[in-house]
Amino acid sequence: MDNNTTNNGIVILGGGLAGLSAGYVLSKEGRKVLVVEGDSTVGGLSKTYKHNGFMFDLGGHRFITHNRSLERFVNELLRGEFLKVPRTSQIFMFDKYFDYPLKPANAMFGLGVFTSIQILLDYWKEKVKNALSPPEIISLEDWVVNQFGRKMFNLYFKQYSEKVWGIDCKSISQEWVAERIKGLSLWEAIKNGFTKVSGKSIKTLADEFIYPPYGIGQLSDKFKEGIEEAGSSVVTDTRVVKVNREDFNVNSITVANNGKEYDIEGEEFISSIPLTHLARMLEPEAPDDVLDAASRLRYRDIVIVTIMLDREKVTDLTWLYFPEKDMPLGRIHEPKNWSPYMAPEGKTHVVAEFFCFKGDKIWNSSDEELTSITVKNLEKLGFIKESEVIDSCVVRAAKAYPLMEVGYREPYEKILKYLKNFKNLRPIGRGGLFKYYNMDRAMESGIEVAEEILGRKVLE
Repeated sequence: MDNNTTNNGIVILGGGLAGLSAGYVLSKEGRKVLVVEGDSTVGGLSKTYKHNGFMFDLGGHRFITHNRSLERFVNELLRGEFLKVPRTSQIFMFDKYFDYPLKPANAMFGLGVFTSIQILLDYWKEKVKNALSPPEIISLEDWVVNQFGRKMFNLYFKQYSEKVWGIDCKSISQEWVAERIKGLSLWEAIKNGFTKVSGKSIKTLADEFIYPPYGIGQLSDKFKEGIEEAGSSVVTDTRVVKVNREDFNVNSITVANNGKEYDIEGEEFISSIPLTHLARMLEPEAPDDVLDAASRLRYRDIVIVTIMLDREKVTDLTWLYFPEKDMPLGRIHEPKNWSPYMAPEGKTHVVAEFFCFKGDKIWNSSDEELTSITVKNLEKLGFIKESEVIDSCVVRAAKAYPLMEVGYREPYEKILKYLKNFKNLRPIGRGGLFKYYNMDRAMESGIEVAEEILGRKVLE
């Protein structure tokens, strides 16, 4: 590539699903696009890793949407090449397995009739109390107690939420949980368990999802192919280091590739890189209060440990969650249960997630240590034997989830308000907008910005 690439039209920072969606729509409409990705492959968190004949996602990503236009868009992109996978998730706690979403009969037998009655009485007690005096909902704890009752919060939500986020439930903003399981209450879950109808419009209760046969990375690869077929470009191993501006107009970005830095000019810039990074990359620098706001927002990181096995199958599940703190694994899945093509014939693999902060004990543990911890715990649970392990692979993913702490909104809005002054810079996606978007919403955010630039709707 030339040391100074000019006239790229629209430059997209980050090649995850949001950036690729925007690039795909714009390039198909005849606009000149350049997508710049720091990693060696596109996809961001929605990429599929290949390791000695095995394939796995960064934790597994299922595509569920109620947006029929987006569903058609993805169907056309994959040319109908996708699987419909039944969702069978469970929670392991108190040495028992519980169906997730909740099925009342299963919960009754698992927790016992006495505890189940306590949960229901506690739920109705909260409902009566809240009807008389509506509570102020600030934290995740406030929201869950209001929706499920304190007994259910203490049994499940508290431990798992604190394991995922690494902070106390009183410090996690209610906005995160309200968005992630919008519309769900204990009563909705119970009704769904009995009727299998009432929860269909709630994503958390969806009982099947779309999945490409060769991993979620197929989506990203198809976007990349489409962008390139339309005459535009996607570059990888190219890290954005500066966003160069004159007042509130971006004229170029400075990128690093193979030890060299150079500028890429453009007319429009779309950013899916972490919002805090974008604020710090501006040149000249953003005002001190904006930089201070960026320093107050945090992300949660993950480590993925994949154990390859010399056996046909381990479970029938798509997900298994581990809420309890004495179990270091957060959740596991077996990719072959999502698609039979994810492992060589006669073999399988288990993908375990560890939630962490970059630089903490988990993040800094060696690959060997993390593999050993994973194998020992899977063996202790009775899933595998150490003698069946034939290989392993460890992947660290920084800034996987925006951490919505109580009070995050003030610095968050300060950054967004400042960025809105820019005439040709638009943030998108989970990291770029600091929103805990599912895949479908991340893609929609990219498409919406593309439509804004085009001045018309593309998805109908």
